[in-house]
Amino acid sequence: MTDSRARSPHTARKLASLAAALTIAVAACSGSSATTAPSVASAAPSSAASAAPSAAASAAPSAAASASAAASTAAIPSPEAGTFKMGTEPWLGYGPWWIAKEKDFFGKEGVTTTVTNFDADDQINAALVSGQIVGANIATHTALRLISSGTPITIVLLLDQSNAADAMVAGPSVATVADLKGKKVAYEEGTTSDILLRYALSQNSLTIDDITKVPTPAAQVSNVLAKVDAGVTYEPYLTTILAMPGSYKEIYKASALPGLIGDVFVVRNDYLAAHPGQIYGLLRAWGDSVDYYNANTTDGQAIIEKAIGADAGSLKTGFDGVTIYDLKAAKDLMTGGGYGKTLAMVKQIATDAGIITSPIDETKVVDSSYITALVP
Repeated sequence: MTDSRARSPHTARKLASLAAALTIAVAACSGSSATTAPSVASAAPSSAASAAPSAAASAAPSAAASASAAASTAAIPSPEAGTFKMGTEPWLGYGPWWIAKEKDFFGKEGVTTTVTNFDADDQINAALVSGQIVGANIATHTALRLISSGTPITIVLLLDQSNAADAMVAGPSVATVADLKGKKVAYEEGTTSDILLRYALSQNSLTIDDITKVPTPAAQVSNVLAKVDAGVTYEPYLTTILAMPGSYKEIYKASALPGLIGDVFVVRNDYLAAHPGQIYGLLRAWGDSVDYYNANTTDGQAIIEKAIGADAGSLKTGFDGVTIYDLKAAKDLMTGGGYGKTLAMVKQIATDAGIITSPIDETKVVDSSYITALVP
């Protein structure tokens, strides 16, 4: 995707002013290297609990609560017939889907699933828009951009947050982001790399107009670094670059603003309405996979590395730079209030960057009912 829209001269100041707000907004959404998050307290006690609490009521759930839980479980439909066509990319945060495929967690949960790997954002986006696939794993800002442009999709699961797995790299001639004025930078436009680059520039009193853009797919940045001054990409490509001759180093990471780079699972609205049982099954398969990853990390990482074409054990640093959410963590974040603020801030940054060009109400893009039904 080529971004031909000129930036406003005030964009850098706008991005900078959002930093503190986004940092606060994502505090609840910033996971550690673990895949779980602290519980979010219920917004209000149930009417039964607040009426006349007793020792017996405190010791065990009420009959009404038990009946409600049973009804909720009973209301979850079985997966419908048909194949769920999912799109993904070689990003570590999407790895649990490859574990689900390898360990047949899709089959365990009763959902026939195909997983197609795309090499670039524009490819997976086009497949989703056209209906070639019905669900995709994409960056938060990408989901917002597609929805704002009329693509009928909904976020049903928060997948991960990048801390140090998205970064800007440079050779010996560039020491800091401030040194990039007038320099050539390779990155994939309209992607997380674009978001990270623009934010990094804004924090150093620069704009995108202060550099020479070299549009390059994230997977190909390593191939052009010898001809440019810096590049922006993500794992597993960062690990490859840092091992290359040329003394390349990271000069800026996504951890500078936790929550700026995150990923979600989206489903086309028509398919979502017709196949709710499949969505429940897919979310359970994700949960099964993350649980397996946590209990068998070495094997889980080996499965993911094989799926994205990396050598076993070669991406340890990359895995350390991303937080993958289990179902409870995702549910707590999606329903805890902080995620809504994160969406608003990401929308604003992407809008100021010219990536989102149409109005969008970010409060209506997430459906947390599926994960809420699955996770107590």
